[in-house]
Amino acid sequence: MTTRRHLLLATAAASLFTAVAAPAHAQAWPQKPIKVIVTFAPGGSSDIVARLLQPGLQEKLGQPVIVENKPGAGSTIGANEVAKAPADGYTLLLSNTAPISISPFMLDKTPYDPVKSFTHIAFIGSVPNVFVVHPGVPAKTMPELVSWIKAQTTPVNYGSGGVGSIGHIIGEMFKQQHGLKMEHVPYRGSGPMHTDLLGGTLQFAVDTLTQNVPFMKEGKLTGIAVTSRKRMPLAPNVPTVAEAGFPKLIAENFLGLSAPAGVPKDVVDKVHKALNEVVARPDIVKRLEDMGISTHAMTQPEFADFVSKQVAEWGPAVTASGAKLN
Repeated sequence: MTTRRHLLLATAAASLFTAVAAPAHAQAWPQKPIKVIVTFAPGGSSDIVARLLQPGLQEKLGQPVIVENKPGAGSTIGANEVAKAPADGYTLLLSNTAPISISPFMLDKTPYDPVKSFTHIAFIGSVPNVFVVHPGVPAKTMPELVSWIKAQTTPVNYGSGGVGSIGHIIGEMFKQQHGLKMEHVPYRGSGPMHTDLLGGTLQFAVDTLTQNVPFMKEGKLTGIAVTSRKRMPLAPNVPTVAEAGFPKLIAENFLGLSAPAGVPKDVVDKVHKALNEVVARPDIVKRLEDMGISTHAMTQPEFADFVSKQVAEWGPAVTASGAKLN
């Protein structure tokens, strides 16, 4: 009898423990809205891509996905917010070359480690930059652009999507490699920059290809060269920097999705699966291609390794450029 009573009590206790513990342990992620931080102002390629993927991610994850723009300090403000956020998967980063591979090397003291402070979850794609000029600039090729800049009596202003953007660093590399007198004019994203570029108060820019193609097609801007290894279907008549004789300027901006370090593996797996399924949709592939973004599937470890290599490659180039974040 005593043994049977002890057995019943033990069974009841185990059932009670299971009932109490189950909700906390078995509660499926996500249970609330997910925030995706974009490190540039609205209108740039990162922002456009985040909002393009937003509906599909909401559908796959079953919760609202909120896109928040947090530009500034070479994209480090938004990235640092994600790095310091709880590792629960509810705060994600639309990661890109600027806050991961470039800006950390422009600071005397970096607020986060571009590799160790994050879990780099999934690759979205990559997009090149383009050297683009106002039609008033009498240059149609890279050599002509160099000659025109050298002929000016005062430094030529060039714009980018912000301090620490890949356009900024490419511009500084171009300046140093050819001994050019140029002054960087940073903007809080490509949208604000185009106001001055189209108006002619800014002579030229090094900017993501995506948002410049419409202006190039309308003749409002002239594309000089793209920084990709091969010509882009989005702008087939624009030569690559290598074709133009400037192979050291080859560079592409990657886009991905990252989270704070320490996010549980099951959450990482869910986000990776959801994003890959959305990016693989034919309509999304077409939209990305139309934006000049090329993509291919990567596993989560492959993407993490890719980011580590990007950081290792860009670090020395950024340091050599002398570019700094004030």
